[in-house]
Amino acid sequence: MGTRRVLCMILAVALVLVASGPARAGDRQLLFYNHVWGTFDRATADAVEHSAYLKQFADFEVRTTRGADGKVWTARYLRGQETYLEIFGRGDVPGQDGQPGSAGLGLSTEHDGDLDVLKARLRAAGSTPEESLQSRDFGDGKPVPWYDAVFLTEKYDRFGAWAMEYRDEYLRDPRSQVGPPRFPGDVSRERYLPDTYRDRLMRNVTMIGVAVTAGDLAAALPLLRAGGFVLWTEPGAVVATRGGTTMRFDEVPLGRTGLKRVEFELNRTPVPHVERLGASTLVVGPGMRAVWTF
Repeated sequence: MGTRRVLCMILAVALVLVASGPARAGDRQLLFYNHVWGTFDRATADAVEHSAYLKQFADFEVRTTRGADGKVWTARYLRGQETYLEIFGRGDVPGQDGQPGSAGLGLSTEHDGDLDVLKARLRAAGSTPEESLQSRDFGDGKPVPWYDAVFLTEKYDRFGAWAMEYRDEYLRDPRSQVGPPRFPGDVSRERYLPDTYRDRLMRNVTMIGVAVTAGDLAAALPLLRAGGFVLWTEPGAVVATRGGTTMRFDEVPLGRTGLKRVEFELNRTPVPHVERLGASTLVVGPGMRAVWTF
């Protein structure tokens, strides 16, 4: 390869990094992939809910949750060691989020107080963080503060991202069935999630692919940058790395949005299997990985 071509390639990479605004080497990682949710047609959601295989593949649960604000949603959860996936069917969550093609991304802190650091970074970068408190009612009429949330806009086409930090009140509440802290200020994903994943195939989500509008992508980028992710631009897409889970966002017109791909690492080598779930397909193996396409 000629010297001129090498220099051009180096310059191209540098321009990509500048344009995407990567985390600086000294920036501590504040946010980590927590979960992604997607809304699909009823046939796909029902196939997920009634699949016997998924109950072997992951720590699987169908749960209806009631927020203290009266909002109620029903989801199908596939949980791992630190990360999880949430599946809705049409109408399982109120408003436009209950329409197929909608999706959302939760990014969480691991240490108590890091959400305040994130807000300071966002303000320094010229963004105005908005805050909210999510509470959960376990069904006994005694809601408990669940997590603090930070987002940059309440308006979005079909995709929104937010940052979250679990509240100590929730983590210490016996109804949450959360384990003890492993270090001072432990609000980590691993503490929050149960250890049932050890008896299943699924260990963690390693990659997600979401199709989003240009406006929704632009709204999410400042949060990803401030959280410490490294952003790489490709033609028509942005890829966020650093923190354990790769996140790819493909820019599409409205009408083609939604969660499109999820990749998993597994606890052990599986018997290869293909599970067709409505309009989606989960391919498990070969090797210690699985891919779910929607």
